[in-house]
Amino acid sequence: MYIGCHISVGKGIYAAAERAVELGARSFQVFSKNPRSLKPKKIDYEDAEKAVRFMKERDLKLILHTPYITNLSSPKEDLTEITISSLKEDLHIAEVFGSPGAVVHVGKHVGEGEEFGFRRMVETLNAILGDYNGPVKLLLENTAGQGSEMGLTLKELMRIREATDVADKIGFCFDTCHGFAAGIWNGETYGELVEEMEKTGYLEHLMAIHFNDSKAPFHSRKDRHEKIGKGEIGSEALSRFIHDPHFQSLPIILETPVEDEWEYRDEMEYIRTW
Repeated sequence: MYIGCHISVGKGIYAAAERAVELGARSFQVFSKNPRSLKPKKIDYEDAEKAVRFMKERDLKLILHTPYITNLSSPKEDLTEITISSLKEDLHIAEVFGSPGAVVHVGKHVGEGEEFGFRRMVETLNAILGDYNGPVKLLLENTAGQGSEMGLTLKELMRIREATDVADKIGFCFDTCHGFAAGIWNGETYGELVEEMEKTGYLEHLMAIHFNDSKAPFHSRKDRHEKIGKGEIGSEALSRFIHDPHFQSLPIILETPVEDEWEYRDEMEYIRTW
């Protein structure tokens, strides 16, 4: 099983890959650029080539995460243009780094209404992926439903994907905390969640899992990550993902709150005791 964690890429992607191995991770995630900025990033191609070789030798899986501030449904035309440019660059970075997917948060309608948000999101995805022919997929992440966030349910995420002209270039990343906060699963309804993943076709396109407990209660619509087993979801419910054969080949990435990345090592060891 490819249990891993989020790693800083501040010292380069090769150093991040080495760090992941030091922590005992089988997979890891890095940001494509500053998570609070859409400004372009200079790529060290030599460092990336070295990292890709290292990851292949160690059977280490990588997932790229695009900046938090990305909004696929922005009502501002200038911001939409910047978003399109930024995500095109992110796809290129993912390709250079050897990641099969680039995770992006689903859009916020910012008071313009869900119909507008849906339409703008589809238009933006078409603009980003229309002329992209590389191997990387853009991975839509389910949301907790804070503010005007869209994409809470699997059906809505599938509807977004199917409404585009580029569905074959879109996959998914499932966040356990977001899904719990959005009210789409808990320990009692885990089986129903997986059944819906299969029935809607979502599971076929699922490429990564963000594995987080939740500080906020079920259906609170608050995105508050917590360490595994110390939150409202609990170890028993979360362990079902680890035991489920559907997810054995996917990178399962911890994004839990830590002051030092070494804390992830203890969490991963704890999960493996399951």
